[in-house]
Amino acid sequence: MSGLRYVYAICRPFDAALQAQVTGVDGAPPGQLAHHGLIAVVGTVPERDFAEEPLRRHLEDLDWLSATARAHQSVIDALTAVTTPLPLRLATVFRDDAGVRAMMEAREDSLGRTLDRLDGRVEWGVKIYSDGEAARPAPEPEKAATGRDYLRQRRQRNRAHEEMWESAEKFARRLHDTLCARAEDARLHAPQNSALSKESGRNVLNAAYLVPRSESEAFVELVERVKGEESGLRVELTGPWAAYSFAGLEAEGDDTAGEVGP
Repeated sequence: MSGLRYVYAICRPFDAALQAQVTGVDGAPPGQLAHHGLIAVVGTVPERDFAEEPLRRHLEDLDWLSATARAHQSVIDALTAVTTPLPLRLATVFRDDAGVRAMMEAREDSLGRTLDRLDGRVEWGVKIYSDGEAARPAPEPEKAATGRDYLRQRRQRNRAHEEMWESAEKFARRLHDTLCARAEDARLHAPQNSALSKESGRNVLNAAYLVPRSESEAFVELVERVKGEESGLRVELTGPWAAYSFAGLEAEGDDTAGEVGP
């Protein structure tokens, strides 16, 4: 077999067909590799792009990286529609099928336990952004007559700024507690850097929630109800996703294959 084995996810055997139009990384349709009651969803990718050295160079090419991530995610999304996948990290590759099976053999027990725990569940993401002064423009300050007036005005502005962020963080904590009560598990991620995410406003909540599929409609309705509840705050809901934040799975590639985190 030419090329390297690219592994998207591990799952239990499933009968439903993936969307016909789904193609994976490098345009190759995903296939299945069975081993002891587990399935690795795999594709074949060229060594010229995914061996250790060329992959390292590609990681500095944002266009290539973005295209690869989209292709990877399209397979994960298709799997999520028909089963419960454990997604592996972007660009997890092995020399051949034997390397993939060796990984599955070594982690068979932990993979099985994780699949059982996540079966029938999906991940929802909730982010809260504070638009701050853009949403609550401060009044034009009076011209300070003295240095004392200037310091007083500055203290007032600082106090108003602090109160605004305290209110935003209080709302975020309250919503997180409410959503935790409706989810089976939750993860708090580090706030996003607006310069990297290109999102306006300060990210005051970046959380993931593990929710049974059967409870997802009620969970979404709960989030939708709070949108617009607090002036100057923007609530964003994403999903349903494969349970990335709760899988706890990282597969090791072999010595001749590249592997890179998300």
